[in-house]
Amino acid sequence: MSRHCSKCAAGKPATAPSREPTTPASLRQRALAGEPLFGTFLFSDSPFVAEVVARCGLDWLLIDLEHGTADSADLLPMLLAASAPDTAVALVRVETGERIRIGRALDLGAQGVMVPQIHSAEQAHQVARWLRTQPDGERGIALFTRGMDFGTVGHAGVAKRHEDLTCIVQIESPAALEAVDEIGAVEGVDVLFIGPTDLTHALGIPGQIEHPLYRAAVTRVGQAAKAAGKAAGVLVWNPEDVGGYAAEGFTFFSISSEVSVLDKALRAGLGSARRAAGPPIEAEF
Repeated sequence: MSRHCSKCAAGKPATAPSREPTTPASLRQRALAGEPLFGTFLFSDSPFVAEVVARCGLDWLLIDLEHGTADSADLLPMLLAASAPDTAVALVRVETGERIRIGRALDLGAQGVMVPQIHSAEQAHQVARWLRTQPDGERGIALFTRGMDFGTVGHAGVAKRHEDLTCIVQIESPAALEAVDEIGAVEGVDVLFIGPTDLTHALGIPGQIEHPLYRAAVTRVGQAAKAAGKAAGVLVWNPEDVGGYAAEGFTFFSISSEVSVLDKALRAGLGSARRAAGPPIEAEF
């Protein structure tokens, strides 16, 4: 089965260069190898939307529990909807970096987590430990969960389960920028991910992603990730922005969110339809 959508708005199959599907087992390794990977944030709480997005050829999708409309009760249905073979790998952004929130997302079948507002290496170290089971970490162990393949990993496989889980920490503050080299060096952290909205606001330049302060921050994060052998990631508001980040070494991209993409597509489609329809027909009386 192809990873690409069988249908698009025009009713024709979507096309893209042929490549190996990204799997839960390969996403982390591909990220650490510096392969460009593309995903999007899910702000809605709809399993149907999650399934559609998962089938569109992305490498990953992220169910957003921090800012999206989904809550913990929505998580399992959305993860199930996005779990078909050869579809995007399902990640979860937890509300805060707490052991129970990370552990619950993983037990329900998330293949990795994003944690917002990481400001220090100490915080990053703690998050990384919550993805690993004892004795190397602090993740609680329950074998008969989706996250442990309903017991098929067995006791022998528990200790290596984290090798297939992607750990993403967000760099969103001056404190995080100051500590980014140390954060990147933390074992178990895989992706340093910039949230441009939070970071530009924290730098006193709201929304100004071309401002020298923000561009310097982008350079700093890219260099820290490269030095540590980790991936640098960012949410892009427009696909055209990818090139500028790629030039700074970024490889892990979120193409905005599904609701933003939908909004832009519908507005563009409506504009095209209205232009094609021409001026209003004058009524004859």
